[in-house]
Amino acid sequence: MTSSLKASIKRFYRYCPLLRELNMIRDSVAQQSRTLGAMSAQLAGIEKASKAIQCASVIQAIELLKSGNERYRDAKRLLCYGAQYWSQNYEDGALEEIFRRIGTTTKTFVEIGIGDGTETNTTALLSDGWTGFWFETDAPSCAKIRNRLAQVPDVASRIKLIETFVAPSTIARVFEEVGVPDEVDLFSLDIDFNTYHVWKALGKFRPRVVVVEYNAGISPSRDWINGLNEGEKWDGSQNFGASLKAFELLGRSFSYSLVGCDITGANAFFVRSDLIQEGMFAEPFTAENHYEPPRYRLLYRNAHPSAIF
Repeated sequence: MTSSLKASIKRFYRYCPLLRELNMIRDSVAQQSRTLGAMSAQLAGIEKASKAIQCASVIQAIELLKSGNERYRDAKRLLCYGAQYWSQNYEDGALEEIFRRIGTTTKTFVEIGIGDGTETNTTALLSDGWTGFWFETDAPSCAKIRNRLAQVPDVASRIKLIETFVAPSTIARVFEEVGVPDEVDLFSLDIDFNTYHVWKALGKFRPRVVVVEYNAGISPSRDWINGLNEGEKWDGSQNFGASLKAFELLGRSFSYSLVGCDITGANAFFVRSDLIQEGMFAEPFTAENHYEPPRYRLLYRNAHPSAIF
């Protein structure tokens, strides 16, 4: 290409308004892209800092709560032993303390309602060599669990995953079909809407320890039970489960004692009454004594994201 031709082309580009505007648009887009990249980096930094602050504030809130009330330092209560390994709240530490007091037998568990398995009340026990049964109805969650367990065959050999919808009218039969023993060390039940009715349907099932999610929005002195509707799912409202008093009375009818709740007001812990020695847990074993109000804002994982091993 001759120099004169090159010069002509340059003049053409210089004086062509359309091309000049296109070049300006291109430069503007490039600048905006650089600006957005910088803003994205800043937002990532802010989000990281925000999570750190939130984590610190949760820890501080819990510590302040414990330091300001003798109730949360009482060694007979489970509240001062709460710890979060794999559990969603602080169930891991409470369960660890319960079994330290009453001991274990078969080291077998049953947990209903485990999601994708990353936040359960039994994964910590599974990591300690326990065996058990997991029940979950959500197909994608079950697929995720199976994929993860396939990578840890030793763990997978100790867990039986049952993908099924749990209903009060069928749960006893399902337990029999999959081989759940009449007595296990731990039974954990968290299906939101019909938790009360499912436990009620398992009167012949004799786990040594039971964990259930209660409705902390209801007064601890009120015996309130959400109506049974096997096909209905929780809509996120106050209308779910049952009050702590209702669970206390149900447990007592099966010879279980309410020995505590977690600090977030989410879970209640029951121990079979024949296993309790005098002075082992904080008495009386009533809802009024062990009730914790809803502190759901404390639901924050104070560690790395959880996973199934």
